[in-house]
Amino acid sequence: MAHHEAWTTVDVAPNILFDYLSDLGNLPEYLPRLRDVHRTHPVPDEAQGLEARRPKQAVHEDVEVTAEVPSGREVHSDAWIEVVEENRSLRWGSPDESDYHGELDVDFVADGTSKLTVRLDTAHPADQNTDEELRRVLDTIKSSLETTSRVGGPAAPE
Repeated sequence: MAHHEAWTTVDVAPNILFDYLSDLGNLPEYLPRLRDVHRTHPVPDEAQGLEARRPKQAVHEDVEVTAEVPSGREVHSDAWIEVVEENRSLRWGSPDESDYHGELDVDFVADGTSKLTVRLDTAHPADQNTDEELRRVLDTIKSSLETTSRVGGPAAPE
């Protein structure tokens, strides 16, 4: 099994960064191989807000994903995603025997700055291409959100 880990700082508040990353609809925007993701069941009651679950209880959702594998072939598979809002943590994986899973954490650094850490475990041998792709994902998230934050930020006084 190979373990991959990378991190970056993002000049966006942690709650804004995590809200973006944990929104299932945004996953294909920052994961280059992911083409589509959709829930296979209704949104669970626990996802209705912090008052609907125990402290630090993960909101578990089963999803179906469409992704492009390195060969260029498109595959469909079942997966799961768990979100723990209070920790600003997102975990995902595949329930099959591939033993593919990962997690991301968003941590406070300073006002308006977050640290984003991503960990990925695969059954495949260690591969530098995976590390490079992980780095590109972090760079995409960083540049996209920092640009959006600047553009959509408060208007300058007149």
